[in-house]
Amino acid sequence: MVAYNINMYTIAKIRKNSDDGGKRVAFNKYLSSLAHYFYSFDINCALFLYLCSANEILSRRMQDKRLRFAIFGNEYQARESAGVEQVLACLCDRGAEVCVDRPFYEYLSHGKHMNVKADSVFDGYNFDADYAISIGGDGTFLRAANRIMAKGTPIIGVNTGRLGFLAEVLPGEFGEALDDIYAGRCELEEHTVIQTEADSRDTAGALPLEGCPYALNDIAILKRDTASMITIRTYVNDDFLVTYQADGLVVSTPTGSTAYNLSNGGPIIVPNSGNICLTPVAPHSLNIRPIVLNDTTVVKLEVESRSHNFLVAIDGRSEKLHEGTVLIIRKAPCKVKIVKLRSKRYFSILREKLMWGADQRG
Repeated sequence: MVAYNINMYTIAKIRKNSDDGGKRVAFNKYLSSLAHYFYSFDINCALFLYLCSANEILSRRMQDKRLRFAIFGNEYQARESAGVEQVLACLCDRGAEVCVDRPFYEYLSHGKHMNVKADSVFDGYNFDADYAISIGGDGTFLRAANRIMAKGTPIIGVNTGRLGFLAEVLPGEFGEALDDIYAGRCELEEHTVIQTEADSRDTAGALPLEGCPYALNDIAILKRDTASMITIRTYVNDDFLVTYQADGLVVSTPTGSTAYNLSNGGPIIVPNSGNICLTPVAPHSLNIRPIVLNDTTVVKLEVESRSHNFLVAIDGRSEKLHEGTVLIIRKAPCKVKIVKLRSKRYFSILREKLMWGADQRG
């Protein structure tokens, strides 16, 4: 603001010494616009300095705060022990509070004979943390996301599995992600979640599914192992779309578009594009193709089967439902927040995981 006061004083002196008449009026207008420019410039400078100061204060508070991390893992992967030790070592160096999912803790303590330095263990959904850490592959990540999505807890996927579209942080890169978190500069990417509801024609009411109805990747309607193909009458916002005769139908989010959807010939959808995709599984008609819809769409599915039952798989968690059950699939009210490394971008991950451009033919 000092610069503004000096500028206004200079302009006032120029005005006092200027000649009268039309030239003075025009000159005054010019000086007024100049004063407004200096004023705006000073305000912007002051705002910039304020934001820098606020960011520095936030960063210092994050560094001083003892963050709590909830750790999830896969008790069936023997090769992940080294990765777990790296993650725990980084957290210990930061003085973080560590709580571990009980089955994973018992696996590490008794199965792998590791000395796990955890502040506490938890069961099911009974935990409270600033961040969640999934150690394993994409399947482990999906199971962990299922337990944290309602809480809104950001999740970090540490990949000790195979592909790692979701769990993209390698154990050796976890320290970098942790530095970004404590410095207050970590990037959070929000991913759409879909949910399913089951209505029965017989009871004319909602039938709660046994498991969690939310899916980060996809919801698949599938035939039983030994059954013939199923018939799926599909409605979009109560408008009839088509009757699929196929082994199943995949309703996919952008996150899940590179999973079961892609395996069945569905398109890759960029995250945060606001879409879902319907992709048939081995359709009887060769001219049936995947279709991309807005994620505000409500999809209704009526399923018929010769075996009088079918499967619904929600992010791989399968349940058997009876013929006559109507499924309603829509966008869920919650989202999954994924911590992203600043050095990795979506398209670079696609190139790496799908090996685009890896053809070495001359």
